[in-house]
Amino acid sequence: METLSFQFPAGQPARGRALVGCVGSGDLEVLLEPGQAGTLAIQVVTSVNGASQRWEQLFTRMFSGQPMPALRIDINDFGATPGVVRLRLEQALEEIGHD
Repeated sequence: METLSFQFPAGQPARGRALVGCVGSGDLEVLLEPGQAGTLAIQVVTSVNGASQRWEQLFTRMFSGQPMPALRIDINDFGATPGVVRLRLEQALEEIGHD
């Protein structure tokens, strides 16, 4: 198991929370919570060692250059593909957009 941390600039804290995915299914779980103003903080706990560059590239594509709310994102990964990671993140971001 490996734990990775990433940070990106963000705006004001998000108003909602979301939990998507399923731990232990060969998939992943994504938890979004309001974060500290100005920071999008991501922590990944993954069963795939040595994949930090893959995670960083995915997050850079998703979160650089576009306004994001301040969030704390916790990801528990059990070997999900980058496409599944992106899908789960997009599902969670959509969920926090609903009141």
